[in-house]
Amino acid sequence: MLKDGSTATPAGIAGKFGGEVDRVYDRALRGLTGRFSAAEARRLAADPAVAYVEQNQRVRLAATQANPPSWGLDRIDQRNLPLDRSYTYPASGGVRIYVVDTGVRIAHQDFGGRASNGYDAVDGDGVAQDGNGHGTFVAAVAAGTSYGVAKNASIVGVRVLDDNGSGTTAGVIAGVNWVTNNAVKPAVANLSLGGGASTSLDTAVRNSIASGVTYTIAAGNSGVNAGSTSPARVTQALTVGATSSTDARASWSNYGSVLDLFAPGVSITSAWTASNTATYTGSGTSFSAPHVAGTAAQYLSANPSASPATVHSAVVNNATPNVVSNPGSGSPNRLLFVG
Repeated sequence: MLKDGSTATPAGIAGKFGGEVDRVYDRALRGLTGRFSAAEARRLAADPAVAYVEQNQRVRLAATQANPPSWGLDRIDQRNLPLDRSYTYPASGGVRIYVVDTGVRIAHQDFGGRASNGYDAVDGDGVAQDGNGHGTFVAAVAAGTSYGVAKNASIVGVRVLDDNGSGTTAGVIAGVNWVTNNAVKPAVANLSLGGGASTSLDTAVRNSIASGVTYTIAAGNSGVNAGSTSPARVTQALTVGATSSTDARASWSNYGSVLDLFAPGVSITSAWTASNTATYTGSGTSFSAPHVAGTAAQYLSANPSASPATVHSAVVNNATPNVVSNPGSGSPNRLLFVG
């Protein structure tokens, strides 16, 4: 990544030290990815125009597992248990939700024609077809007609993970860069993925938020402090942990002070990619985050000029306090609320 204020260009810097450039980033951050020897990377890092150099790494989905039917929508429109078997929600039209994931099955009936292709960092084209299922599931939790929080929002698929749910920080940054350049606002972007700490990925997300896009991010499913993972540790984003139908933090949900709130994430049912009517039931903070993405979209529908910081504060401050049992060390005790 280049230093702020530097007049150097990514391609120009790379050309000084050899190596092969794969991608150049221009908006979410000023930098590049490529293949360099250890010696070339050290010389690159020492250049006065370069802020830092870090190794590309694998990025993974939060794992899912089959479980009983969903209850999440029922929970988020009421302050306390028991569930009342209804979901009352505000309008959400005029907002786009960018699902940065494995792609989206655009033709699934739960999207009602509101889903479209955006960008595919895996194949390098504009068709973000989902061959995994995870992205379709996430998109429907955020904005599906039956399974979604924001039932009138538009969905844009941004594919950064392959059909096995695997990708790299470079690919995710490419997706975030595309969103930063192309988002039609008001806009929300959801990242139900993560990996080890990455300054580059954090910076890309942070700069994308600064451009006016609200981000919701899964805290992760390793049962550890999310402060050591990216992009969950980005403080400007809405980082989300998972709860069960009894308002308990899922034992595998990451925790810590970088979390902003919790949302339903155990035994959630949503759309799947096997067919245009397929469904699946699973668990993970991957499915908690899009509940918050949909809620952010609802707020933006009513307040289309609101900044990401304003959306962040509105969602956090409206959450139900002190109902999550065992939230984890340092975690805020806040549960998502729509209303």
